[in-house]
Amino acid sequence: MEPSNLSRRRMLLSTGGVMALAGTASLTPLSAALAQEKAKTQAKALPAYASWKHLDSLIVHSANTIETKRSAFGSGLITPLDRLFVRNNVAPPSEQIVADPDAWVLSIKGVKNPKDMTVAELKRLGLVAVPMVLQCSGNGRAYFPEKPSGTKWTVGAAGCIVFSGVPIKAVLEATGGMEAGAKFMTGTGGEDIPEGLDPNTIMVERSLPLEAIDDAILAWEINGQPIPLAHGGPLRLIVPGYTGVNNVKYIKQLAFSKDQSAASIQQNSYRMTPMGEKTNVNQESVWEMPVKSWITSPNGESGEDLKAGLVQIQGLAFGGMSAAKEVEVSVDGGKNWVKANFVGPDLGKYAWRQFVVGMELKPGQYEIASRATSEAGTVQPEERVANSHGYLNNSWRDHMLPVTVA
Repeated sequence: MEPSNLSRRRMLLSTGGVMALAGTASLTPLSAALAQEKAKTQAKALPAYASWKHLDSLIVHSANTIETKRSAFGSGLITPLDRLFVRNNVAPPSEQIVADPDAWVLSIKGVKNPKDMTVAELKRLGLVAVPMVLQCSGNGRAYFPEKPSGTKWTVGAAGCIVFSGVPIKAVLEATGGMEAGAKFMTGTGGEDIPEGLDPNTIMVERSLPLEAIDDAILAWEINGQPIPLAHGGPLRLIVPGYTGVNNVKYIKQLAFSKDQSAASIQQNSYRMTPMGEKTNVNQESVWEMPVKSWITSPNGESGEDLKAGLVQIQGLAFGGMSAAKEVEVSVDGGKNWVKANFVGPDLGKYAWRQFVVGMELKPGQYEIASRATSEAGTVQPEERVANSHGYLNNSWRDHMLPVTVA
């Protein structure tokens, strides 16, 4: 296993306390990333494979990076597919692969009885549905002052959806179990590899520790419908609690092995690389998601002033590898906190919870923040973990919104 002290670095003691409601706070200017986003006057067109999505609810960064607007999360727990973010490391394969989903073939290796199975055959092995947060590893990258390379996501590279498919444990049982000595589960994506290139330089192949198997599934449905190409259909490896890149799209091979994949995306990418250092295999892999929350309403990024009086502050929270236990909200930049209430049903430990708290706000400037605590007792930290790629930003201060009340 790899060195793991990241969770300890994320810990922050909760201050608790009672909210003093009448004050105002000095306004922190919007980050450069938010200002740039606000200045955009023309939306980019959606790529053909995602042309069915609701453009007004999205920010199209590129053909392979599409973000949900903060204002588009709404008040429901499940993210509609036409508003769900898109992130591809490589251009997706042909739309033809989802024309007959049941015919897609998965190769299963590193087991006692290796075999190829179609989706139709996998469907005979079992069925579960998993409500979960799907989040890009770089969600929140826009708030890093070091301006790391990569898409400048704010909060919209995340969604809460329901994947349906067969448990990995059932697949292992049907193939005689994994071979002795296996330490990793590896999924290989079905993206096209241009002829003449070393596959390791471009293919999406991610290795995960065996603990990930417990709740992992091979999914063919999302929100009750066949998974579209934009979200990894016809078959996707789903590993609840782990960041998006580990949920391999168009999965064509599932293997169990002693070593991690030799692919560059495993060896040289998605590592918690300290600032100023070069990425290497000894650094911690970007696997598990940390506890996180953010405000969705009022939407401070809109630039519109709120009217004084009772304001319903809403947001979303999740615990990463365990459920969100509670959420606190501050309107004075984190000086004082008040507990919010969860809204709607609890869909399980991997799903997010919507929260709300009503506050009487006088005219003035406010900095609205949220801070979640997981069932595991981890408190969302004030500061991000600095890293050169801008991964796993769960800082409540970074996600804080300035709001003017008139």
